[in-house]
Amino acid sequence: MTLRFSVLASGSTGNAFYVETEDQAFLVDAGLSGKQMEGLFASIDRELKNLTGILVTHEHSDHIKGLGVLARKYKLPIYANEKTWKAMDKLTGNIDTEQKFTFDMETVQSFGDLDIESFGVSHDAAEPMFYVFHHEDKKLALITDTGYVSDRMKGVIKNADAYVFESNHDVQMLRVGRYPWNIKRRILGDFGHVSNEDAAIAMSDVIGDRTKRIYLAHLSQDNNMKDLAKMSVTQTLEMKDMPVGEQFELLHTDPKVPTLLTEL
Repeated sequence: MTLRFSVLASGSTGNAFYVETEDQAFLVDAGLSGKQMEGLFASIDRELKNLTGILVTHEHSDHIKGLGVLARKYKLPIYANEKTWKAMDKLTGNIDTEQKFTFDMETVQSFGDLDIESFGVSHDAAEPMFYVFHHEDKKLALITDTGYVSDRMKGVIKNADAYVFESNHDVQMLRVGRYPWNIKRRILGDFGHVSNEDAAIAMSDVIGDRTKRIYLAHLSQDNNMKDLAKMSVTQTLEMKDMPVGEQFELLHTDPKVPTLLTEL
């Protein structure tokens, strides 16, 4: 039995993540149009109609843009906490009551051979939360959209086999960039997004002996670059005696091109 996943899309223009076992298949967020989501699924040779359900992290449009369309077209179960459901109410269009399920923060729900653990993050949404996937002896952690990584979060995600980890911006690029100051302040604040350096510092506290892959995710199109993010994270980790490319590797994600469907 295996755990497979793909980062379908990651960035400020839209986010979607796919995970499957032999028995279960989940989408986390649908932050692109319904048509784009169908294209992303086709590119990894999967079909939306076969999903067990969709997990929602929070109500921002780059995470739920296609949610209502997919829910209605494919009659899929949707899982979110109560505050997120309320915040999404006018953003998704009508979703049938029988498709709406509550997934409380800081809980574990079991779906056949897959256990899904939710945990809160620090972001300017109603009640944002992300997920850790447990399948037999494998652990996959998804964490983006947080202004910082607390000790509590680190405890939940520690020593995963693979991470999809926010590395949103280069602080200097953001400071000198075109964004108005109020947006810069939001991104840099405790309810914004973590920088390349802060992401690496958090990674250094959670990488364990089983960690093999770290995907740098939710990169800002205006305030970051793939090579810069990888270089910054690599430098910080190596300063902490964690050489990249030995025990674990750093991998890119993309706003439009899915990562390969990878088996843990």
